[in-house]
Formats: sequence, C-alpha cells, structure tokens
Amino acid sequence: MTSVFSAVLQRDLTVALRQRGTLVHHLMFFVLVVALFPLGTNTDGTVLVAVAPALIWMGVLLSVLLSLNDLFKADHEYGMLTQYLIADEPLAIIVAAKVLAYWLTSGAIFVITGPVLVLMLGVPVAALPVMIAALALGTPVLAMIGAIGSALTLSLPRAGLLLSLLIFPLYVPVLIFGAGAMRAAIVGLPVAGALYVLGALCLLAVTLAPWVIAAALRVGLDT
Repeated sequence: MTSVFSAVLQRDLTVALRQRGTLVHHLMFFVLVVALFPLGTNTDGTVLVAVAPALIWMGVLLSVLLSLNDLFKADHEYGMLTQYLIADEPLAIIVAAKVLAYWLTSGAIFVITGPVLVLMLGVPVAALPVMIAALALGTPVLAMIGAIGSALTLSLPRAGLLLSLLIFPLYVPVLIFGAGAMRAAIVGLPVAGALYVLGALCLLAVTLAPWVIAAALRVGLDT
C-alpha cells in the first residue's frame, strides 16, 4: 500500500508541476483577492488589520473552489479512475495520495504566501505563527471536504455551482475557527481553543475523508 501511495503521490506532483501555469493562476488569484481589497476600499490601517483574518480565509476559500473541479477530472477523462476502482489496492489509499498532492500544490502555497500578505495589511508579526498554524490545520480540511464534493459531482456537466453549494456549508466551521484564531492572536486573546478545534477537524478529515471520497467516487461514476 505504501508503494502505491508513493507512486500516485509522485505521479500527481509531477503532473501538477508540469502545469505551472495553473499553479501560478491559482496563486495569483489568491494574491489579487487579498491585495486588491485595500486598493478598492478607502479604509485605514486599523480596519485592514481587523478584516485581515476574514480576508485571508475568503481568499483561500475562493482559490480552493476555483481548483476543485480539476481534482479528479483528468483521471476521469483518461480512464485512470476506472483503473483505480478495479485495482487490488484500497481506493481510499489512492485517494489520500491524490488529495495530499493537491494540498501540496495548493494549500501549502497559501500557508507560505498568507503571512506575507497579512504583513501588507498591517498585521503584527507576533500573530504570524498562529496564522501559519491555523492555515496549516485548516487547508487540509478544505481540501478533503472539497474532494468529497468533487467526487460526487464528477460525472455532472457544469457542476461548479452545485459543487459550491454542496461543500460551502461544511466549510463554515473551518472558516469561523480559522479566522477566529487569527483574530484572537492579533488582539492578544487566547488562541489555543480555536487551534485545538482546527486540529480535531484536521485529524477527523485525514482519518475519515479518504474513505468517504472513495465511496463518493463510486457513486459519482455510476451517475
């Protein structure tokens, strides 16, 4: 199982790195969502610091939604998913490798670039470790939940809107606690509670979501 996991992970990372234009597009979209807000509004530094947590997480959310449609699309079109379904290895292991590759080429980028963007908004440096921790715990949950919705709508034409409607309610807790942890760090309040919740959500997603995604793929391919 380990060799299959590694092979699928390496393959997906190689394919993603060959499509650098797509990666840059998602990154630039995230940067523009955050960077254009101060330019488009006449707000002072205090307001920008106050809205920075919500702004960062909304940028992450929109960027993730932009890329979810392509998570299983290529494998479905070229018949790879069918091969995965009939393989001897558990589909959940293969799915876990694919979602990890997706996170490494999307969510990890947000974890790295997010602190730079909030510094532009005037967020104090002391809040950056909490922000990095919140993004590192929250973005895998967004990826796992998004993969469930992407699998369910795989065979549906123009499923982007339906995908957003399916997964957005499940994203709300991550957005609330992720932004809450960052906001608490900015004003000097305790952040442990919000980070513990994000950690629990991340552990739950990593443990259970691959099996749910595997089941959703079977349902999605049958529709």
